[in-house]
Amino acid sequence: MTQDAGAAPQPSQSRLAFQAVGRSVVRAAGSLGDGIGRAWTAVAAFVRPVTSLVSTTGWLVLVAALAAALIALVFDWVEFGFLAATLAGAILVAVPFVFGRLRYRVGVELEPRRVVAGERALGRLTVVNDGTANSVSSRIELPVGEGSAVFRIPSLEPRAEHEELFAVPTNRRAVIVAGPAISVRGDELGLLRRTVRWNDPVELFVHPVTARLRPSAAGLVRDLEGEVTKVITDHDLSFHALRAYEPGDPLRNVHWRSSARTGRLMVRQYEETRRSELVLLQSTEETHYDDEAEFELGVSVFASIGVQLIHDATKTVCATERMRLRTTSTTSLLDDTCRIAPYARRGGPALGGLRELVRDRIRLAPAASVVVLVTGGAQPLSEVRAVQTVLPPETPLVAVRVQRGAESRIAKVGRSTVATIGELGELAAVMRRVRP
Repeated sequence: MTQDAGAAPQPSQSRLAFQAVGRSVVRAAGSLGDGIGRAWTAVAAFVRPVTSLVSTTGWLVLVAALAAALIALVFDWVEFGFLAATLAGAILVAVPFVFGRLRYRVGVELEPRRVVAGERALGRLTVVNDGTANSVSSRIELPVGEGSAVFRIPSLEPRAEHEELFAVPTNRRAVIVAGPAISVRGDELGLLRRTVRWNDPVELFVHPVTARLRPSAAGLVRDLEGEVTKVITDHDLSFHALRAYEPGDPLRNVHWRSSARTGRLMVRQYEETRRSELVLLQSTEETHYDDEAEFELGVSVFASIGVQLIHDATKTVCATERMRLRTTSTTSLLDDTCRIAPYARRGGPALGGLRELVRDRIRLAPAASVVVLVTGGAQPLSEVRAVQTVLPPETPLVAVRVQRGAESRIAKVGRSTVATIGELGELAAVMRRVRP
């Protein structure tokens, strides 16, 4: 019988068999791989208490000992055999040093907990032997900021206390973390290390240097008692006009004398008043500043204005691109300013960085009476002027450009007020002359 020309060709039975075998092999390999992975995880978890004691130097010594032993076996070099035995012996000698148990009570105190950059701060480490027998000598490592302090703790009798004092570097604004204190047991070569954590970290807030400003920050707070706006509302304090009654209007707004005179119901209208609400922003994009010192000057200006606004009991929103700062008290604001850090925009600098910042953060206070923006001297005035385009017409912008060494001055750029600050000491005099 002949096969029709239009019929599809029959698949090869051999090919189907090979495909089935291939799929079985792949599934078996996958299952084997999963089994090996689970077994490796179980073995690693089982031996972790031992492997975690070996330091980086210890692993290098073990690898070197293994390599020397292989060379000695393959090439029959006795010298490498002695080297392998020496390195392995060093590891064995280090083992007894990790045994034993310490019963410590460790405390870390910082005094004071909050300082201004440049002020002195001291730390105190106390170690108490809570055991019933004399403790052995040990070493305690205490990370402090980017560094680490090492203290040798002598043998202590039961309930005996050992104290160590140390200085904390506070030459720049930061949140310095001290701790946790870690006791280290091991050999002097550092091949094996057994560590125990004794306490939680303690934070030291190094506040930025600030300038004292006059109350109300030179007119930035224009309406502490409520500023009359052009928005007409049915409920407020400032009377505006009368209009005809419409269904749904509350009867309490009916002006009965005018209604009796005109023969129809008339209701009162009011001009809306707003409580002062100021938005204080700082640009933290690193391309907006010429250097790190200029950025720190910007943080000091930002913190100085924010502290004065809180002292004036002005409703304030303080924010950067990446964080909103607390304004419940001057302490909470200054604590948060310690965490402000410059950031690099992905993809390099982009136009509109200031506009994006203001457009995003103005949503936190849509009825803001004034927006104050702190930025660096690397931003051209055209970019500062463009920020006004994302603000409501009735919301003025005060831009503070920090530029180290520049002459402090005030200028009008479109509808915006731009103040240039060259030194922190000139901020108070400049802000007294600012009129949004």
